[in-house]
Amino acid sequence: MSTDLYAVTVLGHDRPGIIAATTAGLAELGLNIEDSTMTLLRGHFAMMLLCRGGSDAAAIERALAPLAADGDLDVAVRPVTDAPAPAAGGSAWVLTVHGGDRSGIVSAVVAEVAAAGGNITDLTTRLAGDLYLLVAELDLPAGSDVSAVEGAIRASAERLGVTATLRPAEADEL
Repeated sequence: MSTDLYAVTVLGHDRPGIIAATTAGLAELGLNIEDSTMTLLRGHFAMMLLCRGGSDAAAIERALAPLAADGDLDVAVRPVTDAPAPAAGGSAWVLTVHGGDRSGIVSAVVAEVAAAGGNITDLTTRLAGDLYLLVAELDLPAGSDVSAVEGAIRASAERLGVTATLRPAEADEL
């Protein structure tokens, strides 16, 4: 069996059975789903899977083609490099930002994380009426001045009229 790793993305209008059909197509090819995420974005289905097995990208695309036959879903398959997991050694944090919606919130606050050498490992945003919410899980490098990072994030958020908090992630959250 090959150890090739593939990224499969499925995007489009939500309907019942998308996950069942996608995973059945992958299972029929003997592919193992190693990592996945799925969400609804304002009624649009979005799923990404990393799967490994003995099929090539063309075979995977053929197996999943029926999903996209009606034009409501887009399915893409591409090989990806099997990169080793980053070494631990930093600290895990949860960043929450909320306030009135406006352009540039995500860009401004995540720029402060990047400037500190931090890595965002999960990011979710939601708009409910005029209220915007961002929740991000992130890792800061060992030796980071967390108070300075938090201060920079808060200052950036305040310039946009939103509130930001940074707190240690609890083990069961990640």
